[in-house]
Amino acid sequence: MRWRLLLLPLLLAAACGPSEPSATDGGTTDAGTDGGADAGSEDGGSDGGLDGGGTDGGSLVEDRPYGLTVPDAYDGSAALPLVFLLHGFTADAVTQDLYFGMSALARQRGFFVALPDGTFNATLQRFWNATDACCGFGSDVDDVAYLEAVLDDIESQYLIDPKRVFFVGHSNGGFMSHRMACERPGRVAAIASLAGAVWKDESLCDPAEPVSVLQIHGTLDAVILYGGGWNMGFEYPGAVETVDTWATLNGCDATTTALTPDLDLVNDLLGAETTRIVHEGCPATGAAELWRIEAGSHLPTFRSDWAGVIYDWLMAHPRP
Repeated sequence: MRWRLLLLPLLLAAACGPSEPSATDGGTTDAGTDGGADAGSEDGGSDGGLDGGGTDGGSLVEDRPYGLTVPDAYDGSAALPLVFLLHGFTADAVTQDLYFGMSALARQRGFFVALPDGTFNATLQRFWNATDACCGFGSDVDDVAYLEAVLDDIESQYLIDPKRVFFVGHSNGGFMSHRMACERPGRVAAIASLAGAVWKDESLCDPAEPVSVLQIHGTLDAVILYGGGWNMGFEYPGAVETVDTWATLNGCDATTTALTPDLDLVNDLLGAETTRIVHEGCPATGAAELWRIEAGSHLPTFRSDWAGVIYDWLMAHPRP
């Protein structure tokens, strides 16, 4: 864990520049980079390349390559879960993966990780066009269509369990995860958002079916405020309001319960700093849960088992 903590500030600083996505080792491929490259075959993946195919979705993937982590044990005989990891504003997929450790866990526990990148804004900073408050600010980039195209592309080449497709995002990536749950609930089983938020205008999120939502947020986050705030002239809801919104959308009760024991997720905070608050009466496919990190910042220094804790929660909330 020490090397991750030492490298993280450098990685985040580097991510503010216009770097292109690149594959990491151990089974991560640059899927879709040339519309026909052999993607993942050396790691027990499919025996054919990821092909753009000439459709609108294929064109999106050809124009915006993505990384894909293929688990070591994948042999095409069984459908496996898929986790989309969405980076924060100015970061990129590789940096976010180093921070969260999701690909390392995937190789051990047998699931896929999609590692897409947002596009560059006018100042060459990567972003997802998620909500009005974060972080497209008038962009016409359709990241919902892009991420769905990535999902289609992966499903065309690998056996993916459609009941276990998840989105995990940090900050701007958390906002984008909420938007995917709002607009593509039939493709998304559950999301986990660290320091993101749903739309402030609740009419902009109208999913046709429940989606399980885990909102994780530090109470001392100075970038995306725990209690909500404004960003570039647009308001975003706080962590509690975000979860309450999803509780209403999913048909949960307004009543909440604090689960025990509290979790110890963060290295530099003493004790079990994370309180879990769940809405009661939710459908099995529509949990609404808040993990409140007391004194947590925008970039917590997570323990080495962080990715596993998040993945366990996601796996407990599949689609029917």
